[in-house]
Amino acid sequence: MAGEEMAVNLLYQKGYRILERNWRCGHLEVDIIAENDDYLVIVEVKTRKTAVFGAPEVFVDFQKQRHLIRAAMNYSRFKKINKEVRFDIISIINSPDLQEITHIENAFKPRW
Repeated sequence: MAGEEMAVNLLYQKGYRILERNWRCGHLEVDIIAENDDYLVIVEVKTRKTAVFGAPEVFVDFQKQRHLIRAAMNYSRFKKINKEVRFDIISIINSPDLQEITHIENAFKPRW
């Protein structure tokens, strides 16, 4: 959860409003749902201790993207939100030697 706290703090610093954390709909879960003036932002947080096996964001595979897209559709419908949806990834490397956080806006596009 330390990674999610870092992600939330980053989003607050950038002026986002946090609407939900760990929002669930059946087996679907979204780490952070936020918004700014233009978008409803679905955020996947990936935290690793090292990038030896690849940057954290590469672990958001096609299957995970599909789950996030479905969750976003359900959330928008349930909350009656008409904003355009954007999918972001916050990639975190958090080790004793290195703390790196990267916000990837528009990380992938929905395939409606």
